[in-house]
Amino acid sequence: QVQLVESGGGLVQAGGSLRLSCAASGSFFRTASMAWYRQAPGKQRDLVARVISDGSTNYADSVKGRFTISRDNAKNTVYLQMNSLKPDDTAVYYCNGNRWGIDFWGQGTQVTVSS
Repeated sequence: QVQLVESGGGLVQAGGSLRLSCAASGSFFRTASMAWYRQAPGKQRDLVARVISDGSTNYADSVKGRFTISRDNAKNTVYLQMNSLKPDDTAVYYCNGNRWGIDFWGQGTQVTVSS
């Protein structure tokens, strides 16, 4: 059973920073593509950033230059460093892991950015 456990959400003022963490099962993590998605109220769940097993990354245009995704294979953890946060970044952030075309999801963590 694959488990993804997120932490690090919260309330922050515009311009501030937060770091999200997602810990995953070891054997799964090493070969999985890991990503962060977010879903604002009334909107669909969208990709924020992805890092694949070799460390390559890609980002949504809206977060390029502000967010950084990284993975620590020794700790089986993926991070999302979020800087220069905006009220539009307010959403529930979900950790995603994909291996062999199968998606696994964390429970979500709320990020609220006040203006």
